[in-house]
Amino acid sequence: MSTLIITLPLPPASEGAGAAALEVAYAISEGGSNLVQHGNAPLALLPRPVRSYTEVVAVVPVQALSWQQVVLPKGSLGSGSPRLRAVLDGLLEERLLDDVDKLHFALQPGAISDVPVWVAVCDKSWLQAGLQRLEAAQLPVTRIVPELAPLLPGANASALDTPTSQTLHVLGEPGQPLLVACDASGVSLLPLTASALALALGQPPGAPVPPDAAGVLLLAEPAMAAQAESLLQHKVSLQQSSTRSLLAAQSLWDLGQFALVNSSRTRTFKSLADVGRALWRAPQWRMARYGLALLALVQLVGLNAFAWREAAALEAQRGAVREVLTQSFPNVKVVLDAPLQMAREVARLQQAAGSATARDLEAMLSALSVAAPPGQTLNAIEYVAGTARVKGVRLGADETARLVRQGYAASTEGEALVIKPAVPGSAP
Repeated sequence: MSTLIITLPLPPASEGAGAAALEVAYAISEGGSNLVQHGNAPLALLPRPVRSYTEVVAVVPVQALSWQQVVLPKGSLGSGSPRLRAVLDGLLEERLLDDVDKLHFALQPGAISDVPVWVAVCDKSWLQAGLQRLEAAQLPVTRIVPELAPLLPGANASALDTPTSQTLHVLGEPGQPLLVACDASGVSLLPLTASALALALGQPPGAPVPPDAAGVLLLAEPAMAAQAESLLQHKVSLQQSSTRSLLAAQSLWDLGQFALVNSSRTRTFKSLADVGRALWRAPQWRMARYGLALLALVQLVGLNAFAWREAAALEAQRGAVREVLTQSFPNVKVVLDAPLQMAREVARLQQAAGSATARDLEAMLSALSVAAPPGQTLNAIEYVAGTARVKGVRLGADETARLVRQGYAASTEGEALVIKPAVPGSAP
């Protein structure tokens, strides 16, 4: 999948420019690690792949950010804490020249309380305007990262596998060189001069970079390599701005926090929706779409066939029950509820033969005598159509359970205990 990395232009270049005419530096990577294309182009003319980008990353230039280190109090970093922005405003208000309401803050990845953490600070209106321009150009941003940041374990990508304690970047054009020093103490922007270099390295003015300077990584853009080596008196590694943007996109930083977090989620959802639309319409996914449609059709036909078979089996069982009823009792001409009708016919045969059934009063009283507690005396008995109402007997939970085990249901209506067969279909 492709990732489009766009470096936001600095003011005044970004002021008053339309979304279509605004020229930006961009880089495209496949799989998030391989740089396949880079350059500068207006937003409207940026390369568009056949499929939508899975991620659009906005890079905030190093010149647009300042870095402040603070110690957050306990409880301010709770999930979705509404106090965090107010806490940062209070901690940084005296350090910053601009009004905190006009600034955007973002915490370092993995920030915790009671230890120093870095806060990235930039102009809020400038950042929002840049994101809106990308949105208008149908390039919703899913993540915002700093071009360069303080060195943090696991949070910054490095051009080399060897660990570094300080990275010196030489950026810009031959007429406007810039020295950027990144280490654990922050990010420093300095003019490319001998005194500035000595200040960055903590050495006397004019001293060259030691050839065996451990932990110091020297990087320069190709246009600045000769001037950097002349001043540093040391070999430097070449690093293009597109490579620096790719490394920034690989870091754990995300400046889309606080006021930008909701819009960032919205942009993410919109990006996912764009990917879904691309999968639905792109020609290269046509066979996959046909396959999914065929799979859904097969599942639908299979479910209907299974339901038809189950309905046929159930109807066959009902027919067999009806046949047993009509063969056993030929006088039954219309079958409405076979189990209920069969129970009634069996009860009539028992009554005709003089056999005792669960509906008889004698059987009910016999079951009651087994279930009722000793010492109780019947005061009155009323028997109507298979239901007996007796007075003078009270059953507890255990006695009612014993009566139920004998096939009877018991309930209380006023002072009477109502007993009737619990066998379904035994009542007329």
